[in-house]
Amino acid sequence: MIHMEQLLKDKVAIVTGAGSGIGAATAMAYAREGAKVIVSDINEQGAEKVIADIRAAGGEASFVKADVSKPEDCEHLVAETVKQYGKLDIACNNAGIGGEANLVVDMSVDGWHKIISVNLNSVFYCMKYQIAAMLKNGSGSIVNMSSILGQVAFPQSAGYVAAKHGVVGLTQNAAVEYATKQIRVNAVGPAFIDTPLLNNMDQSVKQQLIARHPIGRLGKAGEVAELVLWLSSGKASFVTGSYYPIDGGYLSV
Repeated sequence: MIHMEQLLKDKVAIVTGAGSGIGAATAMAYAREGAKVIVSDINEQGAEKVIADIRAAGGEASFVKADVSKPEDCEHLVAETVKQYGKLDIACNNAGIGGEANLVVDMSVDGWHKIISVNLNSVFYCMKYQIAAMLKNGSGSIVNMSSILGQVAFPQSAGYVAAKHGVVGLTQNAAVEYATKQIRVNAVGPAFIDTPLLNNMDQSVKQQLIARHPIGRLGKAGEVAELVLWLSSGKASFVTGSYYPIDGGYLSV
């Protein structure tokens, strides 16, 4: 009988926005592969369900509530992780919002600030404290959640597009700065994924979105999680500063 070693055995991981969708799937994948997972979200109910699912499957997970748009919450999240498990090896900075949909001229200043705060500033805040903890280990892996809209435009999404482009640039910069410290930093760019974010979308609009993906369907959270898992693991030991689209061909059209 062939025994397959768990990819993340004895590792400690943080996943933000882990109460649903891609974050939940990533937390489950990390735990399945042996990591102790800090499940973080502002949605306590969703996060507790994910933790219950992880524990039911024999994994280990704990909850730390964090609003990642607040630097003090990001600092607390990392500190609590290290307090509970003694170190931090892996982080998936996944938390994000769709935000206000409007043309540039019509977009509110508050709407702009909120999207940038939650989708871009949060990645800087999280990495600031995550990398500091990883430096003490002598290694680490960070995966930041960008989007296909980190590469191309989408009408009425200026804030989101700007933030996700920013995540790619920030990822590359951190990767270059910490490559010699054995801390890898990569970004993932999902196309439209069938998650709770799309629950309220009109069906005709949803069909139009599906049509933009040559593969003929929306992506699944679990599919994105498998890519995140690979990037987080030693299997991707020579990969840093990269942007990986997972988009069913969206960017190829």
